[in-house]
Amino acid sequence: MRRSRWAWTLGVLLAVLLVATAAGAASLRILHINDFHGFAQPDTPLGTQQEQGGAAYLATRIKELRRERPTLLLAAGDMIQGNNLANLFQGKSMVVLMNALGLDAMVVGNHEFDFGQEVLRERIKEARFPVLGANVEGLPGLKPYVINKVGRLRVAVIGVVTPETATATHPRNVVGLKFEAPEAAVRRCLPRVKPGADLVVVLSHLGYAADRELAAQVPDIDVIVGGHSHTRLTEPVRVGNTIIVQAWEHGKVLGVLDVTVEKGKITRIQGRLEDISPAVGREDPAVARLVAVYSREVDKKLEKVMGQAAVELDGQNVRRQETNLGNLVADIIRQTAGADAALINGGSLRTSIPAGPIRVKEIYNVLPFDNYIAAVRLTGAQLRAALEHGLSGLEEGAGRFPQVSGIAFTFDPGAPPGSRVREVTVGGQPLVPEKEYTVATNDFLVAGGDGYVAFKDALGAEGGYQTTGGMLNSPRLSYNDPGRWLRDVVGEYIQTQGTVAPRVEGRIKALSK
Repeated sequence: MRRSRWAWTLGVLLAVLLVATAAGAASLRILHINDFHGFAQPDTPLGTQQEQGGAAYLATRIKELRRERPTLLLAAGDMIQGNNLANLFQGKSMVVLMNALGLDAMVVGNHEFDFGQEVLRERIKEARFPVLGANVEGLPGLKPYVINKVGRLRVAVIGVVTPETATATHPRNVVGLKFEAPEAAVRRCLPRVKPGADLVVVLSHLGYAADRELAAQVPDIDVIVGGHSHTRLTEPVRVGNTIIVQAWEHGKVLGVLDVTVEKGKITRIQGRLEDISPAVGREDPAVARLVAVYSREVDKKLEKVMGQAAVELDGQNVRRQETNLGNLVADIIRQTAGADAALINGGSLRTSIPAGPIRVKEIYNVLPFDNYIAAVRLTGAQLRAALEHGLSGLEEGAGRFPQVSGIAFTFDPGAPPGSRVREVTVGGQPLVPEKEYTVATNDFLVAGGDGYVAFKDALGAEGGYQTTGGMLNSPRLSYNDPGRWLRDVVGEYIQTQGTVAPRVEGRIKALSK
């Protein structure tokens, strides 16, 4: 009898202990994507054979993982622009898809601004989830943060975007906006959210290196869900007490971070990236139907064959080296403008074109931005400064890396930024610092985009980017055609040529270390 009573008492105590332990610990799953860029259909990247990504496959896996535990679905920016499925609808199609995925929050990326502020305000209104931007001042509809109840946890999500947005999109798209330093914005938000939150998450479109800096500067952040640098973090990274995750690009993977929280602290984490593709998943029927509707609209417009590519056109390496696609587009720009030389930012070329028929679709995928051709008179010194700037982000593969025509140059990749350019020729002749050259580019760079101040400085007080009408205006412009988008000029050129076979010619040479 006594043993039975003790056994009963022990059982009660164990049950109470288990309940108390369970009450003190709570689990949360964070699912995350970033830099989707409108790739709602499965895509086969250059050099691979297997399709990757696909919104319908992504939707199925999200639903499966959500059933297992309390879940927060976050998007770390650059979601609504890039692929034709996004661009031909100015991002509306992507907001519809994100609504269908059940997104809980999204931070704006720099490319969310590419259609202009009026369009972005409309996309924000259409979203059934909060769109965040704590360090953006002047855009109605953006929220600095949101606090969500997820299971037994209250999770604060603060959104920050790279301050480089001011130059990473066309300047006309950010007129009147201010981009605060991310760490200052996060510090300002923390006292407002921490009293009512068990966990603080920063949803960041800053890039992996900047996320690490933010974690070191602001140690009160529990988790940073990142984007912008397209980094494939196969497992979470810790900086101090902050966990950093990022899920590559284009919905090719889904980030999964499981955390256990006890007494306001994370006591356990487990993170991974799950491959998303037709080979490993099933389509969600509702999302598949949405993608099909938009795809049919795109195909009607873009299936026309403009010409043939005799070789693969490399848009994958345009941020680090000379490529045949970079040469082709730069040559077209120079010839159209009748300029001495041409220089464009590699980041303006967004994808590759396989050998074979070139449809309007492929051209629009490569050149999704509404840019037109302009040419400016630069001195040789200003041209050299532009090349130096283009090479200053070499280590991180920044989009400002130059693709050129009429120019050849060597550079030392081991030299400090700002002193990497060595020999430069224009038209086969050595660059003369005092001589004036006509240099063709796109209106984005002329307006100072991607930090190319050399073009903007060359316009000087005589004129530059005009905030009314969004057009360039200066007597130092030797060519200026806002009536035709660059992608249409490229399409017409390919149609005229019939077949294109550009080569890498040694226009850009890295010196051996």
